[in-house]
Amino acid sequence: MRSPHLSWRRLGLLASLYMCQGLPFGFFTQALPVLLRKQGISLEGIGLASLLALPWALKFLWAPLVDRFFFPRLGRRRSWILPLQGLTIAALGLLALRDPGEGLSSVLAAVLIVNLLSATQDIATDGLAVDLLAPGERGLANGIQVAGYRAGMIVGGGALLVLFDRLGWGLTFALMALSIALLSIPTLLAREAACGREGARSSSVVAIATSFWKRPHARQVLALIVVYKLGDAFAVGMLRPFLTDLGLSLADIGWLLGAVGFVAGLLGALAGGALVLRLVRRSSLVGFAVLQAASVLGYAYAARAEAGVPLLAALCAFEHFAGGMATAALFTCMMDWTDRESAATDYTLQASAMVIATGVASAASGFSAGRLGYPLHFSLAAVLAALSPVLAYLLFPSARLPAKLALEEASQGQSDKHPAQAPCLTDRCTRRGR
Repeated sequence: MRSPHLSWRRLGLLASLYMCQGLPFGFFTQALPVLLRKQGISLEGIGLASLLALPWALKFLWAPLVDRFFFPRLGRRRSWILPLQGLTIAALGLLALRDPGEGLSSVLAAVLIVNLLSATQDIATDGLAVDLLAPGERGLANGIQVAGYRAGMIVGGGALLVLFDRLGWGLTFALMALSIALLSIPTLLAREAACGREGARSSSVVAIATSFWKRPHARQVLALIVVYKLGDAFAVGMLRPFLTDLGLSLADIGWLLGAVGFVAGLLGALAGGALVLRLVRRSSLVGFAVLQAASVLGYAYAARAEAGVPLLAALCAFEHFAGGMATAALFTCMMDWTDRESAATDYTLQASAMVIATGVASAASGFSAGRLGYPLHFSLAAVLAALSPVLAYLLFPSARLPAKLALEEASQGQSDKHPAQAPCLTDRCTRRGR
């Protein structure tokens, strides 16, 4: 059951933060491949364009700095989040003034800069989420967070793609900047708890950076994270070019990914987050990975059958639903595998491992589809995705982990055993052990 201390104010704050990050990232990862394909860029080139997300893979390198340095009056996490949101808005505003007809090099450079800002903000946001949530609250909260992030991605990669033909380049990015400004209001109004800051300020950057590696099963955990989304990313990397080559218009693709994908992904994330509270963590990861593999197999069938829009819509809904469930379960486990004093660094290290794995798979997807064709490419992706539930079961850490890494599998009463795990948003702490 949901903890009574998990307020909608916290959930709303976290949802707005993750939507802020998902909106530009969604445009660059979902809409940009479609626009590049319309301009005749090769599948190999589109696949390599995913390397612009490199800051999301390398953010673990500077995550200890985000954990260690901050302004106490502003808050450990808000010290980073608020300035980075402002810089992202400014970067998108400048991008709106750029004419893409003058060349793609400056546009791609701007994409890299925005990804760097968003990735750094994500470090602080993940740390804030771990700070705010007790173990028993993480399932539902991660469902909300994944839903917020997916909402941002689908709006950026779906709704804005639908409007792109009417608005043009400048107005599209101006609207994106305005949306992020509005979504930043909850963070601007919130006050962060002072609790737990002393330990962070006394720890060295090196101690924070090496904390995760000193724990049992650290490499096993990272191996699980690497393989979990590999097959899905290998398939989805070529989904937009596949839909484009089927002859679908920008509006059709935007509708599939925007309306259908948004609703299905939102429901999947919420369902996954809720079920994690009722199932043990391992069962959730394995079960949701099976659904994820089945959704990839559906794309392999669609490529062979030359599916129409109704079938593609059904498959898109299934893939987003299964992906939302799997992601919510994985992120919940990743929070369980963090330590409070180095929460942002620990979580970022795990997230970076996932981003590197999925980024490599996405970059390689263009070469696979270009040489094998879409039917064989999606079939190969389905085989990789089918390995995910098996490896998730085998690599899942044992119950012999120390208390800081142990998963709350047996009951949700576990959150009551850790009363100091849920600081409040205000300058005073709640009665939960504070």
